Amino acid sequence: MISHIRQIDMSVQTNESHQKGVAERARSFAELFGMGDYGWIMGLLHDKGKEQGEWQRYIQGVTGYNKEYANIKSGPNHSYVGAVIANRQYSQIAPLVAQPIAGHHRGLYDYCDYIEETKRDIPNDVSIDGPIPISLNNLPRFNQIDLHHVVRMLFSCLVDADSLDTESFMEPEQAKLRGSHTSMSDLLKMMETHLLELKATAPDTEVNRIRNYVQEQCVQASQGEGGFYSLTVPTGGGKTLASVLWALNHAVKNNLQRIIIAIPYTSIIVQTASTLKRIFGENNVLEHHSNINPEGINDKELRERLQLATENWDYPIVVTTNVQLFESLFSNKRSDCRKLHNIVKSVLILDEVQTLPLGFYKPIVHTLDTLRRVFGTSILFTTASQPILSGRIEGTNPKASFDALQYVREIIPQELQLYDKLRRVELLFLEGTNSYDEIAEELGKHQKVLCIVNTRRDAKEIYDRLPKEGICLHLSRMMCPAHVSATIEHLKEELKANLDQPIRIIATQLIEAGVDIDSPVVFRQEAGLDSILQAAGRCNREGKQGICTTYVFSLGKEHTLSPGFISQSNNARLNMGKNHDWFTPEAMTCYFKQLHSRIDNFDEKQMQELLYKPECEFEEAARQFRLIDDQTTSVIVNWNGSLHLYQQLISQGPSYSLLKKMSQYSVNIRKRDFEKLQSIGAIEEPFDNIYAITNPGFYKTDTGLSIDNQWLEETFII
Repeated sequence: MISHIRQIDMSVQTNESHQKGVAERARSFAELFGMGDYGWIMGLLHDKGKEQGEWQRYIQGVTGYNKEYANIKSGPNHSYVGAVIANRQYSQIAPLVAQPIAGHHRGLYDYCDYIEETKRDIPNDVSIDGPIPISLNNLPRFNQIDLHHVVRMLFSCLVDADSLDTESFMEPEQAKLRGSHTSMSDLLKMMETHLLELKATAPDTEVNRIRNYVQEQCVQASQGEGGFYSLTVPTGGGKTLASVLWALNHAVKNNLQRIIIAIPYTSIIVQTASTLKRIFGENNVLEHHSNINPEGINDKELRERLQLATENWDYPIVVTTNVQLFESLFSNKRSDCRKLHNIVKSVLILDEVQTLPLGFYKPIVHTLDTLRRVFGTSILFTTASQPILSGRIEGTNPKASFDALQYVREIIPQELQLYDKLRRVELLFLEGTNSYDEIAEELGKHQKVLCIVNTRRDAKEIYDRLPKEGICLHLSRMMCPAHVSATIEHLKEELKANLDQPIRIIATQLIEAGVDIDSPVVFRQEAGLDSILQAAGRCNREGKQGICTTYVFSLGKEHTLSPGFISQSNNARLNMGKNHDWFTPEAMTCYFKQLHSRIDNFDEKQMQELLYKPECEFEEAARQFRLIDDQTTSVIVNWNGSLHLYQQLISQGPSYSLLKKMSQYSVNIRKRDFEKLQSIGAIEEPFDNIYAITNPGFYKTDTGLSIDNQWLEETFII
């Protein structure tokens, strides 16, 4: 029986060989969480349907192997056959193995569709051997709430094993590019060498002494057993390097296989990945998000290895987005789930954990608990503004409340009061409300100042009113990613040069967390306490100027805050009153309790009803679990050479590589703005669902895409 035919030389891989190869790989993946036998069964049964004579004729005809069957252009569904056999032979554990087999090409089914698939008859020309003996002993202990993740993890083992075995036969040269990674212990040595070099040249300042202390505490805490850890360090305390130092030591101690760092903002991802690549080399750090352009890597073999690694995260260190991580953990698709088994027995660092969306808080927290209990993943939460993650999460009513994590170990003792030792900023809340003109006038009084607002429209309105002397910069997602990155780099260079000229920056929240910008004065439009403290982290970052000020203001003379999360979080802060030391952990706990009390559903897409049961609705849950309710359309813009790429698109047609490059020159716009631009003929559509605005009049070199009146609210970017 034939499974694959390599057309370049008409070599044949038998179905028996392929199934055994997949079974061996799937078993090795699933053994990490105690279900190796299940992986073996799935591998041996997944392609039994290829034994059908109709499918054998199809594969020979479509590849040109046998011209007698050249008129056969499609084959029968073969995935259901192995699922039916598994369902009959292993009725006690059927969904665990039959669901992944049934969906190994099209994705995991909703329960009723899965039942219909496994009711089908086994074709007469398919051989049915006796059941493969398996052990039900020593299984991981899991609860009903974990079941959907166990099925999805087995599905991941199967589809990655299937893809890798197929690749090894069909594209052996490509398959050789995988693997051969640096060990965690060797990466730890690289990190230790890097830190020693830093300390040798770093001045003996209070900030650097605190950073060294944080690293020492991380090394000590890393020797603990797997579980939940928290690294709560104020901005400037060096938590990025300290968290990776903890992760490497913890991985070596507990024999964990990789480090995965999930970050909410692409601006932080790019910065973090760049830092880690300098320490460990590009061959050890995989940067996986929508704005990464692999074509920027000159080494062809390394570029290809990195592109392959995005498929299954088989890399020592992975830096990705919260959206990529959590939407994959709730996906039913083969391509999304393929990488999931590589989270098993790994270290997961969740950076800026306070940004986890509260409408998905319950399923996310439960998922993290499953990863720890069932799959041996250690999880580190890092932030300057620690949210409430353990105990009872109280919402607007008892039905909204839920039990979160049992225990999270804080690495830095609270009694150390790092927030006080690293205090470089005071918050000053401006009385009353302000207009755009008034805020612009205040900003104009300062030689170097950063102003952060909530929406793109507000950023544009204030920027237009700023005096244009010296350096005056605008940053928002009305600018394409390449433009944003170039502007941030230009800003950093100007700040380092420290010339005697004004530097004024108006930005949305994209600059708020993790971007290494240091301004002596910061203005922040009213928002939640966590956002205000993040903005304050851009103020006097290195502590070289005593105590500086972050001013918090309202634009009430222009508009009230729009309904939604920003308004909720701002009200939570206001309800705390005024008598707080805003930088203390106690203030942050008080703030999050206030915020939670305004949330009426921590599971707004009803994951509990869809997944926390034996009859899992995988496909519907995947449709519903979208961290960003993205009602926007991506449009290619005309900035700094993007038209050259656009001409390639017109002449060569779309390709993955070209579209990836062009994503650096795209802006997401809302439906009403898209329709407005379309109505005046500004938007071109060279191919289906690929849009561009090539007229240079619609893109400004300082503020980006220009749309009259309607400006978009800032969102995270996948």
